[in-house]
Amino acid sequence: QVQLVESGGGLVQPGGSLRLSCTVSGTIFGIYMAWYRQAPGKQRELVARITTDRSTKYLDSVKGRFTISRDNVPGAVYLQMDSLKPGDTAVYYCNSYPKTGSWGQGTQVTVSS
Repeated sequence: QVQLVESGGGLVQPGGSLRLSCTVSGTIFGIYMAWYRQAPGKQRELVARITTDRSTKYLDSVKGRFTISRDNVPGAVYLQMDSLKPGDTAVYYCNSYPKTGSWGQGTQVTVSS
């Protein structure tokens, strides 16, 4: 069973940056991957996804601020987050797109002054 381990979250001031990493216990070659997030009291939402040829798509509210990237071997997915806003506060998860496997533990991102 594929395991996903997210890391890189933390507390950052508005306008700051974080880089999230997701390591996968296997190759992600041939698999679309994505980052999702869930804020307190809200449903989980798709933040960004990346195809096998590295085409990307973003949630409107993060366009121009977030960048998703990937390494196929070993499997890893990254999310560079710049110009962070309080509204970006959430637990961030990676998974395939569409989501097929179990969720990892996620990584908490808190944007606050």
